Amino acid sequence: MQNIAMFSKLGILLSLLVGFVASEDLSFTFNGFRSANLSLDGIAEITANGLLKLTNDTKQQKGHAFYPNPISFKNSLNGNSSSFSTTFVFSIISQYPSLSGHGIAFVIAPTKGIPGALPSQYLGLFNGTNNGNSTNHVVAIELDTIQSNEFTDINDNHVGIDINGLKSERSAPAGYFADNNGGFKNMSLISGHQMQVWVDYDGVERQINVTLAPISVDKPKIPLLSLSRDLSPIINDNMYVGFSSSTGSVLSNHYVLGWSFKMNGQAPALVLSQLPKLPRIGGKKRSKLLTIGLPMMIVSLVSVAISAAVFVVKRKRKFAELVEDWELDYGPHRFKYKDLYIATKGFKDKELLGVGGFGRVYRGVLPTSKIEIAVKKISHESRQGMREFVAEIASIGRLRHRNLVSLLGYCRRKGELLLVYDYMPNRSLDKYLFDQPKITLNWDQRFRVIKGVASGLLYLHEEWEQVVVHRDVKASNVLLDGAMNSRLGDFGLARLYDHGTDPQTTHVVGTLGYLAPEHTRSGKATTSTDVFAFGAFLLEVACGRRPIEQGAEDAILVDWVFSFWNRGEILEARDPNLGADYVVKEMELVLKLGLLCSHSETAARPSMRQVVQYLEGDIPLPELSSLGLCSSGLTFAHNVGFTNLAMSYPSSMSKEFTHPSSVADSLLSGGR
Repeated sequence: MQNIAMFSKLGILLSLLVGFVASEDLSFTFNGFRSANLSLDGIAEITANGLLKLTNDTKQQKGHAFYPNPISFKNSLNGNSSSFSTTFVFSIISQYPSLSGHGIAFVIAPTKGIPGALPSQYLGLFNGTNNGNSTNHVVAIELDTIQSNEFTDINDNHVGIDINGLKSERSAPAGYFADNNGGFKNMSLISGHQMQVWVDYDGVERQINVTLAPISVDKPKIPLLSLSRDLSPIINDNMYVGFSSSTGSVLSNHYVLGWSFKMNGQAPALVLSQLPKLPRIGGKKRSKLLTIGLPMMIVSLVSVAISAAVFVVKRKRKFAELVEDWELDYGPHRFKYKDLYIATKGFKDKELLGVGGFGRVYRGVLPTSKIEIAVKKISHESRQGMREFVAEIASIGRLRHRNLVSLLGYCRRKGELLLVYDYMPNRSLDKYLFDQPKITLNWDQRFRVIKGVASGLLYLHEEWEQVVVHRDVKASNVLLDGAMNSRLGDFGLARLYDHGTDPQTTHVVGTLGYLAPEHTRSGKATTSTDVFAFGAFLLEVACGRRPIEQGAEDAILVDWVFSFWNRGEILEARDPNLGADYVVKEMELVLKLGLLCSHSETAARPSMRQVVQYLEGDIPLPELSSLGLCSSGLTFAHNVGFTNLAMSYPSSMSKEFTHPSSVADSLLSGGR
């Protein structure tokens, strides 16, 4: 009797202890499993860095991991199941990116080992005999990666709530509802990414909710799955909680990184920063890198190398030049095409200064010295005479005088020849004389321009080491610098010969209206033919009219001025834009000197030295009447040696030339 009483008291004490344990609201948290005391079986293990690894690279195996102690879910044998909450972070890493070997299940079961359970589609929970039996007393949340038709799975990437069997009471595709707009976001369970699951059972409402989200997303407000079901008949008083997983024909690794659980309350949040790191993808993954990544890298590198080579070739072609051995002697006068291209911003139209009969002139700034230049591009399809021409370019490039535009050098490229000059910011004189200018040059400026051009021509004829015949003296070839000082330019038609020798006969070159009569007959250009052209220049500056004006009643300027001189009214020929603002003595001198230089007889014309002396007042200008000047002595050889077609060319006749010097004859002739 005493023994019976003692056992009765012991039973009452145990009952009280069970009720005490349940009332304590058991709770645990594992931020990694390095020091965790879990009950493991099958192929489950805890790695050195604290990962719970449920499966490894073996086929048709299962792994279990349970909290080692039973948990009381009820206060009494016939009581209702208490509320509980759990959360865990998992990752499934598959051998293949789109195929996996089964999934993971969170399990509430009466035993830790689940005797007789099979791997593969049974997830280590059941077998073909007991699957679906009410005597199992198992609740599971499956994260399934295989579609098993025998269990009516919805797809191969779903979450399900299982009661006593693998035919889910509720299931849904893996994903979550975003809090910002409620939109559904799909997730791949076998992506290898870390994901978090929340399982919450409300013992009062008798409802179980399952929520899934990436580890980087807070717990969504809307659960993925909800099942209204009283778990009291299914869950025994004391149950074990843990995880089950299995492999099939495809190798997969199933990991749990962290886990927390609580009875009658919300499971503690995991400290995500403290979770262990997943292993690097090895073995097969590395082989993919070698078989796919490395070839792609090689192809990319080859493509980059080919692109770079094409770029270099195109760039070389873009800046390709014609350089022959004989040009090495003229190195200092040769410019790199690349420098001229950069200087003119790629020869953009906005840098265009003007267009002449044989080329286009661009403004530029040299990239290194920052010197402003003018670059003229002309065509030179024929190489005939090019060596002689470049030699003359190099010689002319050595000319230095304050009233000459410096020819800095040249560049040859494909079918183009480029000449480089000093840049004159105020452009050419003819713009101020004939193009209805907004700014009219006053007489002091015009007289200074005249004396400057005369000084430059004297230097060319007598003061340099060789005689230079310009052959194209006219207002459009007189440029004005920043201080409105005149500089004679465009030496493209210039010819050089030694002092004391006769110039060679060539074809007629120059501009109609400035050509001396003997030049049109013999083709021989001399210093005297330059003087004739200078005479026409004097008259156009003083009168503001071109030497020949198409369609005008008085088309020939020299004849028109002579008519005023013949009537004793030569000052009436002055430019009306000047009004009364001029020096009478200087105006009369310029007009008479223009007539004298335009004399048809070579011997009657003064030299440029005499012209300079007249302009400076060092010697008086002789009376024209004493020289027997008459209308027959003033001529432009009307149409002598020219066709009517030639009259339509205002700047040059050199299109008709076939002499080797024709390349030179085309350079910069005509207005800009």
